[in-house]
Amino acid sequence: MNDIFDCKLLIVDDEPELFRMVTEILRREGFKRIISASGCKEARRIFALEKPEGVILDVSLPDGDGFSLMREFRAISAVPVLFLSARDEDEDRLLGLGLGADDYITKPFLPRELTLRLCAVLNRAYFPVVLKQNAKPVFCLGETRIDLNSGAVITGKGQLTLTAKEFTLLEKLYENRGNIVTGDSLCRAAWGDDLYGYENTLMVHIRRLREKIEPEPSSPHYLLTVRGLGYKLTGVKNK
Repeated sequence: MNDIFDCKLLIVDDEPELFRMVTEILRREGFKRIISASGCKEARRIFALEKPEGVILDVSLPDGDGFSLMREFRAISAVPVLFLSARDEDEDRLLGLGLGADDYITKPFLPRELTLRLCAVLNRAYFPVVLKQNAKPVFCLGETRIDLNSGAVITGKGQLTLTAKEFTLLEKLYENRGNIVTGDSLCRAAWGDDLYGYENTLMVHIRRLREKIEPEPSSPHYLLTVRGLGYKLTGVKNK
């Protein structure tokens, strides 16, 4: 894969008109490899057969729901997933992000917003080094080794992969290790916006990040909350 536009994208949605519209938007942007599924059963088959590099997923599907499908995908793959759904309740958005989705966009949406957010997710997932031409650090938090070049978290139990948002948040915290990073700064890094409207979303991603880097996520030693101010990454040992 030379760039993100070589990524094979799977769109899971039961509305043919929406699939045609999204496909047209993405093709204009430069994406060439786009496949579709209209329900969960078909999506499972295509996902296993085609092994897409990115998924755009609706929540309401005729034979199930996108949240359950997301759980199945995450159990076997760290492929970037972006929800595109008419369900715009905060609970739905937080559930999707909590399951490990990289972004959640509600319908109706701006075509440019979709392409910008999709490109950001794919760039962070597949070309993190290209974005900042210098090699990224490898460091340890206790016995856990984190490689920001590959987005890998290596523990005694095996290897985990950071999602695009987790990667961006951890990179920002590492750059300011030992110091408080405000919620606004983290939100600008991850979503290009200030904290307003993202408070709960940020907390969900911090919780998911702790589950990967902390021995005891409910009693964190390294990714600390500084009440009323933000978060701080401590105990970093560079390799």
